[in-house]
Amino acid sequence: MISRLTLISTVVLLAGCGSAPTVPEKSAMATRHPVRTGGAEDVVLFALGLMETKYRFGGRNPDAGFDCSGMVSYVFDRAAGMRLTGSAADIAMKGRPVAATDMKPGDLVFFNTLRRPRSHVGIYLGDGRFVHAPSSKGLARVRTDSLTEGYFAARFEEARTYFD
Repeated sequence: MISRLTLISTVVLLAGCGSAPTVPEKSAMATRHPVRTGGAEDVVLFALGLMETKYRFGGRNPDAGFDCSGMVSYVFDRAAGMRLTGSAADIAMKGRPVAATDMKPGDLVFFNTLRRPRSHVGIYLGDGRFVHAPSSKGLARVRTDSLTEGYFAARFEEARTYFD
């Protein structure tokens, strides 16, 4: 015969199996990612996970919000274990130039948006799209845009890679 203690233990364990898992809020999930030493694919996937994070000038984390260089620094640090700090222009100096025709997902794309070279940066996704943290009114959130049409296409300057 089953002892009372065994029966109670079994009921408690089964009750735990039937409960719904709790899902942390988006900001809590973003701050709990361990530092990795991944590659370009990890950078792209991690960046896409930050979609809709709010823009904030000087922002360097998902809780505070991001500016373009803050987002890139955060993504490369967390997804690939690379330290890319400073402004978009500073980050550009650390990469190796890549022809626009040879860009691969995970490469960085640079733009002249403030009448000065390399004033904006994003992460190339492939198929002519990139993810970035623009400050544009009404759409000031991490989002994707086109390299082949629209505002950013006209301001594209160069691409750089940080992977072998």
